[in-house]
Amino acid sequence: MKQYKKAVKQADTILKKYPNHGETLAMKGLTLNYMSKRDEAHALVREALRNDMRYVSSIFLSCCSLIHLIHCRSHVCWHVFGLLHRSDRDYNEAIKAYKQALRSDVNNLQILRDLSMLQIQMRDLDGFAQTRNTMLTLKPNAKINWMAFALARHMTGDLAGAVQVIEIYLGTLNEGSEELGRCFESSELALYKNSILAEI
Repeated sequence: MKQYKKAVKQADTILKKYPNHGETLAMKGLTLNYMSKRDEAHALVREALRNDMRYVSSIFLSCCSLIHLIHCRSHVCWHVFGLLHRSDRDYNEAIKAYKQALRSDVNNLQILRDLSMLQIQMRDLDGFAQTRNTMLTLKPNAKINWMAFALARHMTGDLAGAVQVIEIYLGTLNEGSEELGRCFESSELALYKNSILAEI
């Protein structure tokens, strides 16, 4: 709701009781970034990542290896770190941060969505296709995931695969569905499918 001062106040209230809470530090940093306090935001998010790791280390040090510790970290801190890099237009570092966040929360659709947008922007077409495939697997009832995966296959040169994705999507629709009738969306989808067939 863009009530940044209230958000910082809420974060400070939590941090009075739990001064090293990584996720709260990260969210405060993100809010400060929106308030054009870039340097302070980056410092807070870096501190959040350090504290998050220390917190996890203190809990699991006796029973986990370092590899397991990396997987235990909060995805929130890494996601926020990626958002800061994205706002700085440092897209490669943002992608790295999103991938690190996904190591902690593999099925987080918001992080996957953010990652896929940067992958297509940076022309990482294979990565984009893989991410959109994961999103489709996680949420197959969303039309956007079908269309984005068809586009990903098209962009990677798998034209037959793109057509196949569209046909499978159309096969999932119920009889009487608006998209099977005569409407703008069905005509646009038919035009897209036919343009791919023309390329083939």
